[in-house]
Amino acid sequence: MDLSTSAVVFLYLTYRLCEAGDRKYNSVLTVPNGGKWGEWGKIEFCPSGYASGFLVKYAVPQGFDGDDTGLNGIRLLCSSGEVIQSSVGIWGGWGEVRKCPRKAYLVAFSLRVEPDKGKLRDDTAASNIDFNCGDGTRLEGDGFDIGEYGPWSKRCPAGAICGIQTKVEGLVAGDNTGLNDVKFFCCD
Repeated sequence: MDLSTSAVVFLYLTYRLCEAGDRKYNSVLTVPNGGKWGEWGKIEFCPSGYASGFLVKYAVPQGFDGDDTGLNGIRLLCSSGEVIQSSVGIWGGWGEVRKCPRKAYLVAFSLRVEPDKGKLRDDTAASNIDFNCGDGTRLEGDGFDIGEYGPWSKRCPAGAICGIQTKVEGLVAGDNTGLNDVKFFCCD
């Protein structure tokens, strides 16, 4: 490895450690069906422990003449007592808390997404999320049933989910979508 490659690798690793708040993670959980609109927000981590629950921010369907946005945010409840979130859309309200049974944590997820409907139709993007807890319990968010659930992410190889990063479309002229995609980070 030459000096320029070494410098790039060093800067990348330094950036990742700073971005992670010095929290080390062992893998990133993703799904292939996330929406295409929006920008990735900042990665947020539980200061310690794992995500033991979550809640979603969602906008109810607006009917024939409205602009549906579906999911607009996801908050993780950390076992250490903190609540974390990445980027959040402006529409809707927060739903009910969903928690894993005692001493179980979130380890995998599936995202419900409406595919791109074309230029002249109302796109929603993500409309709900499902999680699996380490003990096998399945938890579904308060979102709604527009679109289809895609495949499940891989399961955290060790430990459980400890961080989140969301892709959210901000206010645009015309058709808005809210939350489009999400990544979860696993810690030992």
